[in-house]
Amino acid sequence: MIPCRKLRPTDTFDGKQGFTYNAGIAAETVGSTGICMHLLTIPPGGRAKAHKHATHETAIYMLEGVTVMYWGDRLQHRMEVVAGDLLYIPADMPHLPFNPGPGPATAVISRTDPNEQESVVLQPDLESLVPE
Repeated sequence: MIPCRKLRPTDTFDGKQGFTYNAGIAAETVGSTGICMHLLTIPPGGRAKAHKHATHETAIYMLEGVTVMYWGDRLQHRMEVVAGDLLYIPADMPHLPFNPGPGPATAVISRTDPNEQESVVLQPDLESLVPE
């Protein structure tokens, strides 16, 4: 039996998406088998690489700041997410978030993949579709 665990997200890891995450609940940290949850702070001007999470859903709660996310097969949709918003990203949905500033943007991110990075699929062919 896996025991209950408590941790503080002080350790970090670099994600394939181009951001540095505060490590949280994951197979790697607590032995979870069906979920992961991390903290992410995107600095002003920070931009992810276009990507999707193969076969895994994502739920995000914005704690502070503003982000803009392009999403869709050709990143043709644009969504602004502000502090207090909840965001759902379906499995296999291409997306590219960035922080237009002026301050940092911090969010709690959870996914149905218990591993920190296994389901990340980079999509470099979509990068040029989002304005800098």
